[in-house]
Amino acid sequence: MPKSANQFFGIYMRRLLVEGTLGPSIKVSGRTVEDLIAPAFPVSLSLGLLSLTLSVIFGLSLGVLAGLKRNSAADYSSMALALVGVSLPSFVIGATLMIVFSLWLGFLPVAGWGSLKHLLMPALALSLPSAAVIARLSRSGIIEVMQQDFVRTARAKGLPESWVIGRHALRGAIIPVVSYLGPAAAAIMTGSFVVEVLFSIPGMGQWFVKGAVNRDYSVVLGTAIVYFGLVILFNLLVDLAYSWLDPRVREER
Repeated sequence: MPKSANQFFGIYMRRLLVEGTLGPSIKVSGRTVEDLIAPAFPVSLSLGLLSLTLSVIFGLSLGVLAGLKRNSAADYSSMALALVGVSLPSFVIGATLMIVFSLWLGFLPVAGWGSLKHLLMPALALSLPSAAVIARLSRSGIIEVMQQDFVRTARAKGLPESWVIGRHALRGAIIPVVSYLGPAAAAIMTGSFVVEVLFSIPGMGQWFVKGAVNRDYSVVLGTAIVYFGLVILFNLLVDLAYSWLDPRVREER
């Protein structure tokens, strides 16, 4: 064992940069960090991608509905739901879903992993807070875009309203949403630590929490590096999508 934090950091960085390994686990004898998190990585990735997809679907649906029916009952109710989603953390939402759908109704298993039923509640718990923010952004975006000249021109040409919204207005309205997807992916990834423990999901969040409790610094650093890499990848994809959606970005480059 290294005698100081600086010595540990030097050993860890040499293994990471020179040997290309995350090092051995301090508490799990005979196992490397890669051995521990390799089976857990697909679990966390599938949970994160499903949560991000659900947040975009729910958030865009509520936001576009609220923006198109501005100052109506649909607008007020959608934004009220978004306010509730922003206010509640993911573990509170997860516990509420467990009580309602598992204990009261018995539709879904309380915890575990292995089927789509095990995936629904944790994915919803992670997606709803981000969906609330996306709903607010898409509402503002659709209201702004519907007042632009190109939308008036499309209507003046006699195009159907569904065509005007789907082909013209929606593309401009989702630009703020695309910009938020990078931070949303980071929030979902970090929120999965608590949710995976709450629902007993064998993902990387479990190993991160166990490593923090057991002071297994190699496991904590290894899972953090993997999460950092995923966040950087998501932000890169967001930048590429943003330049594709907004031609002005390509012209500036």
